[in-house]
Amino acid sequence: MRALKLLALLPFATLLGGCDFVVLAPAGDIAVQQRDLVLISTVLMLLIVLPVMALTVFFAWRYRQSNTTATYEPDWDHSTQLELVIWSAPLLIIVCLGALTWMGTHLLDPYRTLGRIAADRPIEGKDAPLNVEVVALDWKWLFIYPDYGVASLNEFAAPVDRPIRFRITASSVMNSFYIPALAGQIYAMPGMETKLHAVANKAGTFRGFSANYSGAGFSGMHFEFKSTSAADFDKWVAAAKSSGGMLGRSDYLQLERPSENEPVRLYGSVDRDLYKAILNMCVETGKMCMSEMTDIDAKGGLGREGLNNTLPLAYDKYARRGAPLGSEPTFVAGICAIDEIKGAPTREVNAPFDMTPLRGVGLKRPPFSPAHPSSTSLLLGQRTKSDS
Repeated sequence: MRALKLLALLPFATLLGGCDFVVLAPAGDIAVQQRDLVLISTVLMLLIVLPVMALTVFFAWRYRQSNTTATYEPDWDHSTQLELVIWSAPLLIIVCLGALTWMGTHLLDPYRTLGRIAADRPIEGKDAPLNVEVVALDWKWLFIYPDYGVASLNEFAAPVDRPIRFRITASSVMNSFYIPALAGQIYAMPGMETKLHAVANKAGTFRGFSANYSGAGFSGMHFEFKSTSAADFDKWVAAAKSSGGMLGRSDYLQLERPSENEPVRLYGSVDRDLYKAILNMCVETGKMCMSEMTDIDAKGGLGREGLNNTLPLAYDKYARRGAPLGSEPTFVAGICAIDEIKGAPTREVNAPFDMTPLRGVGLKRPPFSPAHPSSTSLLLGQRTKSDS
């Protein structure tokens, strides 16, 4: 009967043979250091866990009811030597884990520029980083290569032993950018930019995906990472350029719409300011960029003059923009086009004339100012209300 139970477990053991231990067999220096951090931390913790588990079994067996030869000491309650072992060993392990975590947190900071290509090869002046702009869409990944003027959908390529500098954002909801063979995961959030530095030391094709659930098409939100030689990467860029695809703002707005299991697509040319517009959430024509809005707010805002400029802001990822408020997209209108903002001199924006908050009954009436005709109607309205 026992043999039959063991045979019944064999199919499950076969399934375990299909597991991919890529985290423990990475292809990049950053991922290798992260693997070592996991292994060392696990071993340090097992130094306490294993003896405790072994002693639990030992004491349960030695002091079982049927063992009449075990020493019986009902009055024993303290041992200085035993107390030293019980408290000093975990304390030392905690100190080691704390030091290891502190060093790993700083040395493996995703925002930190790489200091080496591999353990035996430091960064040199000729090792120019590969800049890649990553956009998490619903439910696909867009990669823009600003230095080459190309882009790809659901496929990422990089040469071996070349530092990679990622700039990561998202179009709608939060995702998590993760290539286990290359580096740890980092979040992609709309209106924000995160960074990641990594390097691949082995050629091959590896899997990348979102490690953060983001809706119905999440299961298909993965891509291939192609780690190639420098010559093969140049061929990949040449193939992208010859594909003839163009990724402009209108093309991006179509691509931004939610879709599942999109095939690999290459773009031979990309709007050079597309990523900046995506990050500032102003890809649509006439929409105010987030950077422009924060700049205006930092200088005091537009006051009452800015009220008419503010339109309802809505986002519905199934109908793209503005579905709850009608078929037309609604957003905060821009004062000028993004091309006009570039190189424009800094403008001083006057703050509202009266910053006194309205707190209810008992406030003094606002002073009449000919520069603000609306104050006349306000005074008239208050008089009419008080007279009645």
